[in-house]
Amino acid sequence: MHKILLFVIIMFSFFFVDAQNKTERYIAKYSRTAINEMNKYSIPASITIAQGILESGNGESRLAIEGNNHFGIKCHSNWNGETIIEDDDEKGECFRKYPAVEDSYRDHSLFLSERERYSFLFKYKRTDYRKWAKGLKKAGYATNARYSTLLTDL
Repeated sequence: MHKILLFVIIMFSFFFVDAQNKTERYIAKYSRTAINEMNKYSIPASITIAQGILESGNGESRLAIEGNNHFGIKCHSNWNGETIIEDDDEKGECFRKYPAVEDSYRDHSLFLSERERYSFLFKYKRTDYRKWAKGLKKAGYATNARYSTLLTDL
């Protein structure tokens, strides 16, 4: 019995460490891009990175791998670029596809800065990631009821 319990604990530890390492690798890879976007658009880099991690599964989701879409941005009526179809809230939804991940980061900045429903966020300090996280949920960025908590936990 003790051997089985020890085995389960060790396996859980490896899983946790691997997930943590994936997140750390994601941060190391994209933090400079998030900081550049923050300097240009005043969106906290911590929020951008947290959304990227959450929305793309550390860059390992199908949308991220095949579409370079790290923020789950859907096509909407004004999108003229390439697309990728994925099940989300509904089956077969249209998502934006980008030539490079950096294009996804830039589109995320534009998406937030150019839409009226997110305008109130820019009254918050770039250092107040908690208000930004709650505000993104309030503005309807995601349907998950725990979205702001998931972001701040990251």
